[in-house]
Formats: sequence, C-alpha cells, structure tokens
Amino acid sequence: MDFPLSKKYGLATAIAMVVGIVIGSGVFFKAEVVLKATGGNMPLGIASWVIVGLIMITCSYTFAILAAKYEKVNGIVDYAEVGVGKRYGYYVGWFIATIYNPTLTSVLAWVSARYTCVLLGWDITGGSCMTIACFYLVGAFTLNALSPVLAGKFQVTTTVVKLIPLTLMAVVGTIVGLANGMTARNFQTVADAGISTGNALFSSIVAVAFAYEGWIIATSINAELHDSKRNLPKALILGSLIVVAVYIAYYIGLAGAVTTEALMESGQAGAKMAFQNIFGSVGGALIFVFVIISCLGTLNGLMMGCTRGMYALAARNTGPNPNMFGQVDKVTNMPGNSSIFGLLLSAFWLLYFYGANLTDPWFGPFCFDTSELPIVTLYAAYIPIFFMLMKKEKDLSPFKRYIMPLLSILSCIFMVVAAVFAHGMGVVYYLIVFAVIMLIGVKYRPKS
Repeated sequence: MDFPLSKKYGLATAIAMVVGIVIGSGVFFKAEVVLKATGGNMPLGIASWVIVGLIMITCSYTFAILAAKYEKVNGIVDYAEVGVGKRYGYYVGWFIATIYNPTLTSVLAWVSARYTCVLLGWDITGGSCMTIACFYLVGAFTLNALSPVLAGKFQVTTTVVKLIPLTLMAVVGTIVGLANGMTARNFQTVADAGISTGNALFSSIVAVAFAYEGWIIATSINAELHDSKRNLPKALILGSLIVVAVYIAYYIGLAGAVTTEALMESGQAGAKMAFQNIFGSVGGALIFVFVIISCLGTLNGLMMGCTRGMYALAARNTGPNPNMFGQVDKVTNMPGNSSIFGLLLSAFWLLYFYGANLTDPWFGPFCFDTSELPIVTLYAAYIPIFFMLMKKEKDLSPFKRYIMPLLSILSCIFMVVAAVFAHGMGVVYYLIVFAVIMLIGVKYRPKS
C-alpha cells in the first residue's frame, strides 16, 4: 500500500511547530499554579522552569540524533520502531494517537476558550466556555483537514504573534519591576513559608511540564518536511532553546508586574491582570488578545499531530482498518479518515476533561488531570528508545551515543517520579485507564 504524503513544509514550519506547540497556553495557564504550589516562592518557581527546560533540551537533542538518521512517517513512532522493535513502535503510536495527542488537543481547546471568556468576563467553566471550546476544536480540525498548507502558514504566523505578549512582559515587566522594587520584593517574599520545599518543587515541576509539553508532536510531520534529516534536528534543538529562554524571561517579567499574592489569588484572570498593570486597561486587554491567538496557534499545532495519529499506524499496516485510515485525499493531501477520528477522540477527551475537572466529578476516583498525567507514560516510553540508541548506534561519537541518552534517561525517570509524588493515587487511576486503552490496541498489534 502507498501512503503519498507530499513534502510541503520547510524549516520555518518545523521550528514554528516546536515553538508554537509548546508556547501558547501553559506559560499563562500554569504560572499561577506554580506560584500556588511553591507558596509564592519565586526563585523556587523559576528553578522549576529551568529544570524542566533542561529536560526538554536534553530529550529533544537526543531525539534530534535519531531524526538525523531515520525518516519514515511519524518521528516518535519511527524511532521506537527502529530502536526497540515493530511492536513497541506500534504501542507508542497507539498511545500517541489515542491518549497523548487528543488529551493535549482537548485541553488546549478549553484553555483557548477559557482565555476568551476571561477577556469577555464570562464564566470559564460554564456552557458558554465549553461551546467556544468545541468551536475552536472543530475550527482547528477544519483548517488542518481542508488546507494543511494554510495550517502550516497559520502555525508560523501565530508563533510570531504569540511571542509579542511574552516579549513585552519579559522586557517591560522586568524594567518596571526593577524600577519600582516589585521584582526584588517578589523574589525576597514567600507568601506561604509553611509549604515543604521538596513537595513544592515536585508539584511545580509537574505543572510546568504541561507548559513544555507537545514538542515531540513536531516529529509527526517528518514525512512532509523538506530535507527532514537535516531540518527536523535543527527544529528540535533551536525550537527548544527558544522556548526555554522565552519562558524564563516571561516569568521574571511577571514578577515585576504584580505581587505574587495577588497573582495567586486572581486565579484564571492572573495573566490579564498582570498585562493591565503594566500596559493599562485598554493596552492590557489588546495584548491579551494576542494571548488568545497564542493559544489558538498551539491548538493548531497539536491538531496537526492529532489528525495524523491513526495514519501513522495505517502506514505500517497496523492498527484498526489500515485501508480506511491510510487513505489520503488527492485534493488536500491529508489523511481524511485519520483526521476525523482524531477530532472524535479530542472531543471525547474534552468531554472527559469537563466531567473530571470542571464540574462535580462524573467518574468518581477516575477523575484525573489530563493536562499533566499523560507525561507519566510518555517519559516512561522514551526510556527504552534512549537505551537502545546507546546499544545499537555504534557509529555515533561517545557524547551522542552514551552521554546524552543517559542524561535523557535520568531526566525521564525524574519526570515520572515527580508526577507520582505530585498526583499520588491519581497516577494509579490514570494508569488503569491507560492500561484499558492499551489493551484495546492489543487486538490490532503487528504479528511480529
């Protein structure tokens, strides 16, 4: 069977996917969560951003080593298949297609709607917010399914746009904060000194992990990327460095815009309040529109990966009904059936997110945060890939073959441990759901 996805993206789109998928919501969404987790300890909060940023850079560099050697249909699945085996590659692809991509995409649809409601002064958990979330979800799907080239251009444009509010806050917020003493005050004052430093660090690291998540989805377009073996490694490394620098600069700028206590108390409206404190009511609201565009850009990038989830399995003649999910539309050059299935899965996880996190619990103990817990299995899935790189890739230098993969493995173990400490029994209930979904996939696994 032939699965003819054409080469339609360049280096700019690949970098925009890494930067655009990662930057967009988490830095705004999780800033107050990090402060609450650390009790308003700003240096500890920055330490969390730095630690997870270094983990992202380390893992992305190691995957860049693999990206420079292998190219097929979907990067992460390719690397799992080449390193560990066909079955392992299939299970990684099944997890990415059914859990990881659609859970992140659904959360981003809600986050985009949430900030729209914050701007308009509407309830962020009611029917209006969920209606907007559904609209954004369908809109992102439509853009990707009908015009993938336009979706790529939209990704590049929104990546540039989303850097505007972050850069303004990083620069102006820092200058204003240093001038009026707000920055020094926030770095010296801890709102709640009674919080355990160890628990606070683990909780904030897991929260920050959501803000850094999604970069691996950029590898889903490697078959559609011009000179993939050269451009994808560049995109992973350069994109990761840009993200870490922007995040840390923004968080420091935030310390000059508003007190940590006020930011912790303001909850959902914290980012809007910070921008209005620096740029005034009108200017702050205008810049906050860019925040919403930033979230939509992230949603678009996630949907780019989500629409290709089942296709990545079908291209290997695995998964349910490869003939159906492997079809590529002659006009749009998109896997239409895979795209529709990705939308349905995202809608399912959006419904779950609402019932588990935004209203009276629908699912009893099985109510967990889908914006954070999938990292437990994602980082665990990386470990065998990195280990086999060390074992098999004998033509690499010692630095690339041993040092970076080993650091990546240690980073992955650290992230799994942090998630377990932060979420406790929530991890167990998530793993039960994860196991059920993976068992469903057993039926469609390759025979060898």
